[in-house]
Amino acid sequence: MAQYVPPSNEMEFAHADTKPTSPWKPIFRIVRWSTYAAAILTLILALHKTPPPLVKTSPQAAARAEQKFDEAERAVANGQPTTLRVDQTELNSYLSSHLEVSGREAARAASAASRKDDSNDSAPTAQDVEQMRSNVRDFKIQLVDDRVKAYVLFEVHGKDMTLQLEGRLSAQNGYLILDPVSGQIGSLPIPQSALESAVRRLMESPENREKLRLPPQIADLRIENGEVVASYR
Repeated sequence: MAQYVPPSNEMEFAHADTKPTSPWKPIFRIVRWSTYAAAILTLILALHKTPPPLVKTSPQAAARAEQKFDEAERAVANGQPTTLRVDQTELNSYLSSHLEVSGREAARAASAASRKDDSNDSAPTAQDVEQMRSNVRDFKIQLVDDRVKAYVLFEVHGKDMTLQLEGRLSAQNGYLILDPVSGQIGSLPIPQSALESAVRRLMESPENREKLRLPPQIADLRIENGEVVASYR
């Protein structure tokens, strides 16, 4: 009969050397992949272009807006206070026509600059004109009750992106003020606190402060019943 050999201590307690798996390891793995997924989703939403709003424009509406501006200027020149009202169609038509004119002027300037002699240092070069071109590709304005909703299509490093901003306009101490209500980049909503902070920094920066200064003859500017209302003193 074979003699019984008791197991050695090494075999008996071999399982004691095996370390138990930490319960935090799968949790960390889940958190890490969730962070990656959230970052990818955020990027996709930010790069997803939202379609522009359906806004009507026409040459006739642009002409009406131009006439209203001229009448307001004549009234101010004669020392008469007046109120200017421009609706959504007139405003977008006016902006669209002037943006097209600016684009044509930039193209003509670039063509003229390319034909200039390189020795003429005072003439703008094609690179100078290119730097002056705006990255804005499209711009639409909606006037809803007492709010303005802006849609901007712009280019960043060759990629088209969209920005939507909604808020209330007012005039304060001779400057244009925007009280933001909501905003989003692409399909990604901007948190309200971040939106308010960004708009405040933008409007208080020295380079933008003077751009927001209203003409001295404008006493008030607001959105009322879906119209831009400017009060001239």
